[in-house]
Amino acid sequence: MAATNPLSEEEFSCPVCCDIFRDPVLLSCSHSVCKTCLQQFWETKGSQECPVCRRRSSRDEPPYNLVLKNLCEAFQASRIQRSSAGSEVLCSLHNEKLKVFCLEDQQPVCLVCQISKAHKTHDCCPVEEAVCEFKNKLKTSLKSLQQHLKVLEENKQDCEKTAAHIKYQAQHTERQIKEEFEKIHQFLRDEEAARIAALKEEEEQKSHMMRRKIEEMSGEIASLSDQIRNTEKEMEAENIPFLLNVSSTLKQVHHTPKQHKKVSGALINVAKHLSNLKFRVWERMQKILQYCEFWCSLIN
Repeated sequence: MAATNPLSEEEFSCPVCCDIFRDPVLLSCSHSVCKTCLQQFWETKGSQECPVCRRRSSRDEPPYNLVLKNLCEAFQASRIQRSSAGSEVLCSLHNEKLKVFCLEDQQPVCLVCQISKAHKTHDCCPVEEAVCEFKNKLKTSLKSLQQHLKVLEENKQDCEKTAAHIKYQAQHTERQIKEEFEKIHQFLRDEEAARIAALKEEEEQKSHMMRRKIEEMSGEIASLSDQIRNTEKEMEAENIPFLLNVSSTLKQVHHTPKQHKKVSGALINVAKHLSNLKFRVWERMQKILQYCEFWCSLIN
């Protein structure tokens, strides 16, 4: 594929300012002019004419020639790239050294640009002077940024220390919580064991008393059973033997057995073990908790 010939600078130059088009607008006569140049021309002329063919424009606001604008930007970028390949950056329009800085457009320009229509009314200064001024401004701004960075780093360190302390606090407090609850659990276990031991002791006492009572009554039942059997046997004897022993038999039968009263207080006193149990345990627990709080206040 054959290479196309590069376009010349004249094909991208405005017919009014003779510089590369800047925001070109397209007139109804098909000529293109920089928007600023056209407005200045119309103000000077007093009529909306084309600066090239003098044909009157049908629009107060001609549209932008976007195709031409893109081509101009590409052409300038190409020139800058070619000039940057050398030892020094040159003006993309006039291929001259950039020796002055336009304060209004905030860009370095060559001496030809300075006297052109685009910059001749603008304030300019030598490049070296602009560089010195901007570097001083940047130093001031940079110093402020560095100070701000230092403050941020210090704040970050403080936050990291606080985060580490929060973690330590949580771990330490968790251990204390577990220790306090273990004391409560141990207290409840001890209370439970003491209550059960008291119940077992009463059970043993009451059971021993009942065993003795049962043994005593078992002996009396055995004796009385023997007496009944003997009496029944005497009643089965012949008349004469029966009469001979009837006196002693009657004495044994008329013997009044020992009357046993119902044992009072034999059952376990359940009320003693359960009545107000929770209240009494809670009352003792409060004393322990108050004691723990006292020592925690001294430690903290």
